[in-house]
Amino acid sequence: QVQFVESGGGSVPPGGSLRLSCAASESVFRSTMAWFRQAPGKEREFIAAITTGGSGNYNTAVSGRFSIFRDNAKRTLYLQMNKLKPEDTAVYYCNFRVGTSWSDYWGQGTQVTVSS
Repeated sequence: QVQFVESGGGSVPPGGSLRLSCAASESVFRSTMAWFRQAPGKEREFIAAITTGGSGNYNTAVSGRFSIFRDNAKRTLYLQMNKLKPEDTAVYYCNFRVGTSWSDYWGQGTQVTVSS
């Protein structure tokens, strides 16, 4: 069964930090996991991904500010976001790898708002 639930979003001032969580079902968590985001009026974009072994890669827009990590025992994916900017405002989603693509299944996401 495919299931994951994102949480941890909120409203912070520029320069602030947030940690997002994605609790996933076992079938999902065997895969490479990723975070995406979608800002109003924009297409959904890739943020970061992490393999089951812990290797990560990042969108250059967040590299050095965001960190993706996973707790395999808890089947939870995280995104630590530091030095947040107004342009980071978006709904953030987690997803998982299916073959060479990302899953078509999307959860409800979690809203992140960066504003003074």
